Amino acid sequence: MKRVIDIKTDDGIAPAAIFHSDDERRPSTLPDRPGIVLYMDAFGPRPALDAIAQRLANHGYAVLLPDLFYRYGAYGPFDAKRAFTEEQTRPVLMGMIRGTSQEATRRDTAAFLRVLEQEGVKGPVGTVGYCMGGSRALNAAAAYPERIVAAASFHGGHLAGETPDSPHRHAATIRAKVYVGSAGVDKSFPPEQSARLAQALREAEVDHVIENYVGMDHGWAVSDHNEYNPEGAERHWKRLLTFFEEALG
Repeated sequence: MKRVIDIKTDDGIAPAAIFHSDDERRPSTLPDRPGIVLYMDAFGPRPALDAIAQRLANHGYAVLLPDLFYRYGAYGPFDAKRAFTEEQTRPVLMGMIRGTSQEATRRDTAAFLRVLEQEGVKGPVGTVGYCMGGSRALNAAAAYPERIVAAASFHGGHLAGETPDSPHRHAATIRAKVYVGSAGVDKSFPPEQSARLAQALREAEVDHVIENYVGMDHGWAVSDHNEYNPEGAERHWKRLLTFFEEALG
């Protein structure tokens, strides 16, 4: 069950959707129901991400899917299969990605957590992100360790890059369990970054798993990507649901 809402942040109003279970036998509006913030990929909220949010909700979670590009006003969403190849959309999309900083998303996350609390989520919260959302899911866990107990990234890029806001630089404040699923070969998260992230998480004594999905390409887990792989996507679902069940209950 999807409900469209607006979230007041320090920088404006972010459109969002909150998802609860479609199954009345598994209501996700009960007190202390765990919550999840789903951080979008680069193409914005759309049916493919709604489907991910609803599937999570049907397992008993209250799931929030916010639009991280709200500072740019109305825009699309973008076509995941063509946005990076079309001359008209590529520069616009790249500008929006670069202009939506990790720090801005960290600030926004305070509002996201308040919304989940208003939805009855008094207990633990998890985060999951795809593509550009992967790093934000991890950075959210670092910024709000008192609330976020599980953080997952799938084909997330630049998780251990050179920039000051790279997630590996904030591992010391993560108290959550961490799961990272990477594409078999991914230029945005090459082997040296995987090793660097693993070292940072180990040194910070973070309970974590970094798993390489051999044969999968960046974007394999989201249904409207050119690289979508049904078998790989179902493998991702098994890992994600088990991860959240163990960490959130």
